[in-house]
Amino acid sequence: MLLLGIGLGLLSMTKDGPPVQKIKITELESYIAASDHPIIVNFWATFCVPCVKEIPYFQSTIAHYKDQNVELVLVSLDLPDYYPEKIGDFAKKQGYKARILWLNETNADYFCPRVDPRWTGGIPSSLFINNKTHYRRFFDRQLTEPQVDLEIKEMITPQQAAR
Repeated sequence: MLLLGIGLGLLSMTKDGPPVQKIKITELESYIAASDHPIIVNFWATFCVPCVKEIPYFQSTIAHYKDQNVELVLVSLDLPDYYPEKIGDFAKKQGYKARILWLNETNADYFCPRVDPRWTGGIPSSLFINNKTHYRRFFDRQLTEPQVDLEIKEMITPQQAAR
């Protein structure tokens, strides 16, 4: 395993899978705050069936908005012994192309409200952010492909305000 420091935490190169970055919630908050493009932060885990079902929707829908520079960030909430190999291998097998992070936090009472005050820690959960349009919307449930598409459209529309 190779560890490199780049922007968000440590980047771990897995043997076969994509790189997985270890981060703290404060690093994720800083990355989101500094972003100059639309971001979808999806909280998931390898064992979460609804998570695995919806991630392909995110990837295929975001591909339609590549000219809008929409970024998908997959934040794994897997157990520490899954980092990085099991997460990376799983992501490779599933064909995940997004940036993959592993949240190095154990206290959900600490990190969940930092993402959204209503979040109780259930997954899948997704945060749609566009600092340029002041758009911020959180979902603590699985989304369908049409819902993801609608949310991206709203997120990239300049007149849309946060709700």
